[in-house]
Amino acid sequence: MVKKTSRRQRFDRKNHKSRNRFRRKGSAGEPSLGERILFLLSGQKEPASMAVIMQELALPGSARKAVKELLTTLVKEKKIRQKNKKFLPATNEGLGRATVALTSRGFGFATVEGQKPNEKDIFISSNNLNGASHGDTVLIRILAATSRGRREGQVVRIVKRSVTTLCGVYVAETKGGHLIPDDPKLPFTVFIPRAKSRNAENGTAVLARITEYGTRDKGPTGEILEILGDPLTVAVQMRMAMEKLSLTSSFPAEVLAAAERLEPLTTCDKDRRDLRQVPHVTIDGATAKDFDDAIAVEETADGFRLHVSIADVSYYVRTGSPIDREAYQRGTSVYFPDLVLPMLPERLSNDLCSLVPNQDRPAFSAILDFDRKGRQIRAEFCRSMINSHSRFTYDMVHRIIYLKEKNERKKYAKLVPMLTTAARLSSLLRKRRERRGSLGFTLPEAEIQIQDGRVLSISHAKRNEAHLLIEDFMLAANEAVAETLARARQEVLFRIHERPDPVKVNTFTEAAAAMGLQLAKTDISPAWFARVLDEARDEPAEYVVNNLLLRTMQRAKYSPENLGHFGLAAKYYLHFTSPIRRYPDLIAHRVLHNFLVKQTEKGKPKALIPGKDNLTEAAIHLSARERVAVDGERDVQARLSSLFMLDRIGEEFNGVISGVTSFGLFIELIDYFISGAVPIRSMNDDYYLFDSRAHRLIGERSNKVYQLGHTVKIRLEHVDMGAKRITFSLVSPEQTPKK
Repeated sequence: MVKKTSRRQRFDRKNHKSRNRFRRKGSAGEPSLGERILFLLSGQKEPASMAVIMQELALPGSARKAVKELLTTLVKEKKIRQKNKKFLPATNEGLGRATVALTSRGFGFATVEGQKPNEKDIFISSNNLNGASHGDTVLIRILAATSRGRREGQVVRIVKRSVTTLCGVYVAETKGGHLIPDDPKLPFTVFIPRAKSRNAENGTAVLARITEYGTRDKGPTGEILEILGDPLTVAVQMRMAMEKLSLTSSFPAEVLAAAERLEPLTTCDKDRRDLRQVPHVTIDGATAKDFDDAIAVEETADGFRLHVSIADVSYYVRTGSPIDREAYQRGTSVYFPDLVLPMLPERLSNDLCSLVPNQDRPAFSAILDFDRKGRQIRAEFCRSMINSHSRFTYDMVHRIIYLKEKNERKKYAKLVPMLTTAARLSSLLRKRRERRGSLGFTLPEAEIQIQDGRVLSISHAKRNEAHLLIEDFMLAANEAVAETLARARQEVLFRIHERPDPVKVNTFTEAAAAMGLQLAKTDISPAWFARVLDEARDEPAEYVVNNLLLRTMQRAKYSPENLGHFGLAAKYYLHFTSPIRRYPDLIAHRVLHNFLVKQTEKGKPKALIPGKDNLTEAAIHLSARERVAVDGERDVQARLSSLFMLDRIGEEFNGVISGVTSFGLFIELIDYFISGAVPIRSMNDDYYLFDSRAHRLIGERSNKVYQLGHTVKIRLEHVDMGAKRITFSLVSPEQTPKK
């Protein structure tokens, strides 16, 4: 029987361990005197004499000779400069401006400005960080190449601090307390004087500001700005995730006021096509509030006509307006469970631009004709006025069209023929994409249910044929707009997905072979990857194969240069269908408007982005904002997964091995969308050897094998809320795991 402790006892114990861990840090691997002098001078605004240097470093008089010789050496090596009898940092020549990313183990990597795409980041040891923290902008000096061929560097000067405010857990002490940062990549604690503590209680989550960054020998000092509350609640964990990535749900007063002044467009003027009689419908999730796309399909003499009508956000959001500037900075909406951090104010996202049923709404329509085999034979685009005839959910459409439930079909009898025709076209489009090699990943998404501030469940979100139907039509519209603008040589932001790295493909092939998949020799084509996914479909290791294959891929991004989309096997692709929640889609609308204006010589061209229309800078910024959104959504999922498991210490679960390393196994729970790890040190029934090529652990004495893709029985041992890390142990390790 496993003895259980309360959530508060476990969390307080973790805080105590973390505090001691941070205090012990720095006791080993002290920097050399030369490194201390370099860092001191890098922070000085004025040249420093030798006496000042010795005083600042608290050196005894007996060290004077050694310091003098060392200063002479540093001058000769051009690491510092001498002016009269004072010393100052070397010029920036030979230094690179970079951004530091720290790991939870204390060392970091620096990405230098102007770094080539395939160039590795520079390794920065903990001794060479010189007080730099995660996200800081710094000047670095290249030292040498490491044994693995990666360059190593040293932080010479901190140009700009990334973290000025931060969340964490407050640990009360006699003369104040310490804040343990919520972000495990921040390698310090912040001392909070009692007068600046707002009387925060021990173990409380707080938001603080760093008032003094300290030195190598003295950590930063700060003040508490806000007491957030119990860190073991959903609301506080989501707030800390938002603060960590500087995300906000509120808008500046200027933006809200501008949104309230907008007048709805309800008349169809001469520059718009009246499509209000076309039976458009929206199909979204049950909890959706912003409806930015509507579809309608009709059968024609040649095949099918598809209307994809998208909310005309560009009509309301004028380039350079306060709303536009704020939307550009945000770049995208961010979706948390029970909480949306929107790109646009609610007045726009849930009202003026939302294609709610039975309301006239301005739209941008793609009217696409297909033959009876699903081949596109014509594409036309126009600004339009539509009226959604119904708001459907995915489950409703699934019941009407695919399950053919009589009551639902009777209720929506007028729209059933249109939906049936839509399903036929959807099937044709999907088959054509599959034949050309488009990848159909089946990675599930998490569905997190929250009630009364607690996580009730974390399960795999269900997808059905209705989800695929909308996906098929949105992809068709995005491709059609991209091809039209590319062929017309219009500058726009394409959504590109480059070919995967051959080295990563080889690694994946080895892993797939280890799981028993018989793969033909690859030519790194989308069709080959599609065959792999098809072979793994409905197999126990399907999730693992999909996940590994996704890691093999390059990250999709925005670019003014059309390089195609590898994953979709598409020559032309961009984002057009979600301008309420993605700024690149809004840019596509403006470019398409300008193209139509040029063709018809009506109206005025729209500027594309606030300020200068530099799409290269916009691509970098908007790709970065997308990554922030993805990181935020993953972070919240990890936090809520940890909260959900905190009361389940000692319980047993079924899982699949999703990763194998020299230090243990990564496990994905079968019944929950939650992952964790089994440390190899806990597998004490044998000494296990790591077979990296076959992705498995082998017992030296028993020959037991724990293979990637195997299913195992595990027990929950520990939940680390600070690191958002879940630890399991194997149940009955004497039993051979089943594949």
